[in-house]
Amino acid sequence: MEYAIGIDLGGTSIKYALVDEAGNSFFEGKLPSFASVSAAEVMARLVEAASIVKHEAGRRNRNIRGIGLGTPGIVDESNRIVLGGAENIVGWENIDVASVLEEALKLPVVVGNDANLMGLGETKFGAGRGCSHVVFLTVGTGIGGAVIIDGKLFGGYANRGTELGHVPLIATGERCACGAVGCLEHYASTAALVRRFSTLAEERGLEFDAEIDGELIIRLYREAFPLAVDCMNEHFYYLGRGVAGFINIFSPQRVVIGGGVAEAGSFYVEKIKEVAGGHVIMDCALNTQIVAAELGNRAGLIGAASLIL
Repeated sequence: MEYAIGIDLGGTSIKYALVDEAGNSFFEGKLPSFASVSAAEVMARLVEAASIVKHEAGRRNRNIRGIGLGTPGIVDESNRIVLGGAENIVGWENIDVASVLEEALKLPVVVGNDANLMGLGETKFGAGRGCSHVVFLTVGTGIGGAVIIDGKLFGGYANRGTELGHVPLIATGERCACGAVGCLEHYASTAALVRRFSTLAEERGLEFDAEIDGELIIRLYREAFPLAVDCMNEHFYYLGRGVAGFINIFSPQRVVIGGGVAEAGSFYVEKIKEVAGGHVIMDCALNTQIVAAELGNRAGLIGAASLIL
């Protein structure tokens, strides 16, 4: 059995593990990423994370084939350099992260966009296994995603594509953080849900005994609190329409939805199915299934390791 080190870099933490060819993970852990400090600090933490796993694997005589890294931002088509686009990591632009890790660890390194690798992990070892055509959507602070075609990640020309959160949804809508107008992310992300709920709660003079976040809104939705029900239904409407669009374009075998509030329970996916069903061209859908992700926060590091294995 051969193994790879899988690393998932985020704005708050770095998750890492040793992953085998069957998608099983060992020696899992995480470190603070220091993303708000500097790119040099982030790089030092990545080296530390990989070194921890390499040391543990060496103690147990497990052969490491290489390192796979998932990172926010745009990764060049050679899968080595982060060009930019990672707003949550200070100075994370034009970083030859692969070469730095290779020099420090003496192992081959491949780098990919974090959302793409989450989708790859779910396709190979999670909710999309057994499928050759998958659309993966992660719903969190933003909306990210991946498209798998014929079992391979589709990145578009020069690996700049599959920004699924920035599909224009509302032609005359509000401006998104990306600068465009009416993006799916601006209307259907967890951040959008929290923003809408908070605005209406303030207008109505409502106060809560906990921080307003996705978890609170889901709890209140389950308790049939009217504002939470209204905001969640709006969330399902926008997200369901986005999912229907992806089905109409790609006709995948499965749409896999993960991240944040998407892990709230089976009702979440069922509500998206209801909305999507009304906007799908049935000849495109064929037997498309809309399912919840299975790997949770391990999807990114497992997908990263799979680039090597």
